[in-house]
Amino acid sequence: MVKRLARWIGSGLLFLLIAIMLAPVVIPPFLDRIYYEGAPSDHFDGEHFFNPDEGEGEWVGDPTSRTEPRRRGSFVRGALFGDARPEWPDHVAVTPVIPEARVEGDRMVATWVGHATVLVQTQGLNILTDPIWSDHASPFPPLGPERVAEPGVRFADLPPIDLVLVSHNHYDHMDLPTLRRLWERDRPTIVTSLGNDAVIANAGAQAVTRDWGGRVRITDNVEVIVTRNHHWGSRWFVDRNRALWSSFVVRTPGGNIFFAGDTGPGDMRWPQEAAAYGPIRLALIPIGAFRFQPGQNWSGSHVGPDHAVQVYEALGAANALAIHWRTFRLSWEEIDTPRALLARHLAEAGISEDRFRAVPQGTVWAVPALAAR
Repeated sequence: MVKRLARWIGSGLLFLLIAIMLAPVVIPPFLDRIYYEGAPSDHFDGEHFFNPDEGEGEWVGDPTSRTEPRRRGSFVRGALFGDARPEWPDHVAVTPVIPEARVEGDRMVATWVGHATVLVQTQGLNILTDPIWSDHASPFPPLGPERVAEPGVRFADLPPIDLVLVSHNHYDHMDLPTLRRLWERDRPTIVTSLGNDAVIANAGAQAVTRDWGGRVRITDNVEVIVTRNHHWGSRWFVDRNRALWSSFVVRTPGGNIFFAGDTGPGDMRWPQEAAAYGPIRLALIPIGAFRFQPGQNWSGSHVGPDHAVQVYEALGAANALAIHWRTFRLSWEEIDTPRALLARHLAEAGISEDRFRAVPQGTVWAVPALAAR
């Protein structure tokens, strides 16, 4: 009787789990959303955005169709039959820091908070990229990817934030609870790409949107340019590509800041397009979550360390900081594989690790000035 009851309970839990996994497929009409309406363009068909460089470069095809089914299948197999990915520690020790209140003039200080979240301070502005202070990157916490490394800056220790860059609407990059807290506390200018303002509005916050190439003036001498990268967007699978993804260039008198957001290599012309806006003093480039199956070193959606070095070179950046690793376990690589591979590829390219840094969360970096030309 006890064994039979255990089997019934086990079967019930199994069917419940399968139902949860299939829900985004079974009830798509209830999950799809219209985030943006506008005229068709070379990357918008009137209903969905797309990468205009599909079919170019090494990876041919839509990153959504090539990588997402494999990722979703991996999550389902892990939930039902156990996670076969390399183990990560449950917790990574982080010593949080307290940033300066303001950094004036051409001085530039960058603090890696974790994942794609970086605090960049210069020209008296405090800038945050893709801020996430939540413990889970998921619509249903505590399900979904869990943070293994605490933020390198406690939220309470953040200085007043003036500018927030949001690259796209995936949960590990657009964290609505964090955006709500920032909005309620500081009312920062939130800059993102088309359609994402509709999602951010769910946090009670307001965002300024631009298409690729669009500009937002922040101060008399600082502006943000929304730039192209190669990715996709979705909150519920079936609302795929209803909002646009992007990278950013922040133009400042002391040198530009480039934030790659989340990106695959695509045609690899987008870094040169960003570099055309002026010398890049600091580039924030992802190096992790590239291995969606054993042995894979990059995907249509995410660059690995090898392409990250190519992006750095194509940007002509003076300095770079590695992001998008060692915070949430999203793929197959071990926790420190991105840093080890980055070191190898930098050595092969003859680039010093002081110029393209992969550092622990909470590391404060006084970014060197651009060399005189």
